[in-house]
Amino acid sequence: MDIATVVGILAAIGVIIGAIASGGDVMLFVNVPSILIVVGGTFGATLAQVTLKDFLGSFGLGLKSILYKVDDPNELIEKAVELSDLARKNGLLALEGVEIDNAFLKKGITLCVDGHDPALVQKMMSRDIALTIQRHETGQNMFKNMGAMAPAMGMIGTLVGLVQMLANMSDPASIGPAMAVALLTTLYGAIIANGFAIPVAQKLARASELEKLNRSLIMETISGIQEGMNPRVLQQMLQNYLPESRRPVEE
Repeated sequence: MDIATVVGILAAIGVIIGAIASGGDVMLFVNVPSILIVVGGTFGATLAQVTLKDFLGSFGLGLKSILYKVDDPNELIEKAVELSDLARKNGLLALEGVEIDNAFLKKGITLCVDGHDPALVQKMMSRDIALTIQRHETGQNMFKNMGAMAPAMGMIGTLVGLVQMLANMSDPASIGPAMAVALLTTLYGAIIANGFAIPVAQKLARASELEKLNRSLIMETISGIQEGMNPRVLQQMLQNYLPESRRPVEE
């Protein structure tokens, strides 16, 4: 679980609320019609760009920005070396009963044990990666669209408020409050976009990048095992997936 998303969003919104509270009455910044325009308009415009299934499913993907857990590449490399050593000494069938936590690695090992051709295994695993990334991009795009729509809806709400204000210029005392209410929709749109939607989209993109990197590492592992590669050579090859600062120092 990555709490950075929760902490970051709460910190951003908390700072805004704190600044508002320090300047006077907080209720001046609460306007139900403005909220309805921005929130309802943003969701409606975003829904119009995707299917209902993708729209609802994207919120589940959004939770991954908080709950996602990417396996440590070092642990994957250690497991890869262990599996490679076992297969080289006792054959691929020896891997059948080995406990493997990572689902993608387990799938690849199962394909190996079943005796599938290496080219077919690589094709199946590559397709799995491509479809997974495609699903992730659907969720990312929805939150990106939400980040674009929220400020636009905020501006629409502001224009609506300005039209209503200009239509009632006979009462000068009401112009100031009406202008303040009109500007609130722009504020709401900016908060939704920059305090929620865009950060979630960026975090999902980062999680997807890390997952893709790990899966590429696993594909190299499966290929090396099927080729009967020396575990030491496989380990050195897989360490290329690590930043230099995280690679073990040779004694």
